[in-house]
Amino acid sequence: MCAAVYVLSTVTGYVLASALLLKCPNILHRRKREAFRSRHISHRGGAGENLENTMAAFQHAVELGTDMLELDCHLTKDEEVVVSHDASLQRASGINDHISNVCYAELPPYLRKLGVTFQRGEHHKSLCFCEGGEDKRIPLLKEVFDAFPNTPVNIDIKANNDTLIKKVSELVVKYDREHLTVWGNASNKIVKKCYKENPHIPVLFSLPRVLQLLGLFYTGLLPFVPLKEQFLEIPMPSIMTKLKDPNRLTRSQRIITWLADTLLMRKALFNHLTARGIQVYIWVLNDEEDFQRAFDLGATGVMTDFPTRLKDFLDRNSVSKSQ
Repeated sequence: MCAAVYVLSTVTGYVLASALLLKCPNILHRRKREAFRSRHISHRGGAGENLENTMAAFQHAVELGTDMLELDCHLTKDEEVVVSHDASLQRASGINDHISNVCYAELPPYLRKLGVTFQRGEHHKSLCFCEGGEDKRIPLLKEVFDAFPNTPVNIDIKANNDTLIKKVSELVVKYDREHLTVWGNASNKIVKKCYKENPHIPVLFSLPRVLQLLGLFYTGLLPFVPLKEQFLEIPMPSIMTKLKDPNRLTRSQRIITWLADTLLMRKALFNHLTARGIQVYIWVLNDEEDFQRAFDLGATGVMTDFPTRLKDFLDRNSVSKSQ
């Protein structure tokens, strides 16, 4: 009887402590310092309004007042750090080769129009396409740093390449951007290498770490665990129903989407992380319904292919950075 009472009191104490620290994490953890806070994040510079990852896209987004540019990096044959999403040149340039096999000066231009991955055309039947202007050139990362010295940049390191990671770090240091940069990848191996190369550049949660984070949250252990990451960047699973024809989704796909959305989109989790100084970005959202839901859930920022849409939404709804 005494043992049962002891166990019950211990469990009750743990649950109460967990609940308290979930809402007031700074009792146990020092809040991470935020050098910047981003509501408006332009995915690949705004892939729905200009050709993705081009200087024209980045310029347009910055002129609109975006808080952050999101971009992707690869390494060329002559070890130049370029801004491009795909390792292959096939989708974006129509060339059957890889960036790593081509010197920078020989890289082909982008095609005249590119599909927007997170936006479907009418009735979900086809991709939405963005038709670009004159700028079809794959830029260097240092050009972005040169052109936008005060704009935070979110870098997806697209390849598990030690030289790429080292060179990106060197550029960040050279341009004095450790306080204006976040980097990482879904791969935990890449994130670990990034952190080891330069622990002064904030890192994103990798996919395995996101899963671990959810496990800690649902077991009540999260309030007791230190976190090295400063940015949680996650998809909103429910947008899958907008990217595919709803009539073509199987029952299992619907269930998986619903379950993933229910587990991941949690206001209590987002509030806890932001109280610890960890920003929460949700991607890639392209309509007002999803913008509204993300901010209602407590997300710090939204990543979009359509920076003008998001800016108009923020202006009309007066969403502040502190919200």
